[in-house]
Amino acid sequence: MSVKELLDAGVHYGHRTSRWHPSMRPYIYGKRKGIHIIDLRQTVRGIAKARRFLGQLAAQGLPILVVGTKRQAASVVREEAGSRGIPFVAERWLGGTLTNFATIRKSLGRLDELEKIEHSTQFAAYNKKMVSMHMREKRKILRNLEGIRELTSLPAALVVVDPKRDKIAVHEAVTLNIPVVALIDTDSDPKDISICIPCNDDSIRSVQVVLSLLIEAVAEGGTLAVAAAKDQAQRKPEPKPQATPPAPPAAPGGAGASAAP
Repeated sequence: MSVKELLDAGVHYGHRTSRWHPSMRPYIYGKRKGIHIIDLRQTVRGIAKARRFLGQLAAQGLPILVVGTKRQAASVVREEAGSRGIPFVAERWLGGTLTNFATIRKSLGRLDELEKIEHSTQFAAYNKKMVSMHMREKRKILRNLEGIRELTSLPAALVVVDPKRDKIAVHEAVTLNIPVVALIDTDSDPKDISICIPCNDDSIRSVQVVLSLLIEAVAEGGTLAVAAAKDQAQRKPEPKPQATPPAPPAAPGGAGASAAP
């Protein structure tokens, strides 16, 4: 990704100067017509660092969770992460998704149960009201948890599109010592972010350009992990050499024994 491509996507546009967070000063290049301009050199460095970090985690087979619930990011997150089979949250962050992960898994277990019922004779006997209640419960769980259905353990890292919007997700990750990679605009506080990628997080095009680069690194790392697992499975342990059994002791009076006088 070149700086020109980032410029064309409007990645360098920050918020109005009146809305900036002082801690973002190192990532700001200057001002133009009352708007802060983000230093794209810092953006490129952040993307490169994040790609290396996320790729290494994915290559080890560790899960990564992508979070983006704001309107400008939700569709991009669902498209980029969902199409690659990477866990994501795009609807809304449920409090306790990380800190109360066992309860979240129970809700997903309930989803499996509901789907099994649909293929049973029990469901065929439901009346209209029972079917309506069943489908309503299923839709609610899917709406909130569909993106993390395959997440069977806590993620090794979070990728957050707007840490100001999804501050609860960031807080839960920090509580559990889970690193956070974030696309962060000039109005946000980078204090709890492990790897900052300063960029415009309000433009769909900007979010898509940056997020696609991160997702690509995760997908490439995941491919390496799958290949390593297959290689490990195909390797057969070499058979252990069989020990030579000890020779039986010679019987008394056997061959080679001295003749009696």
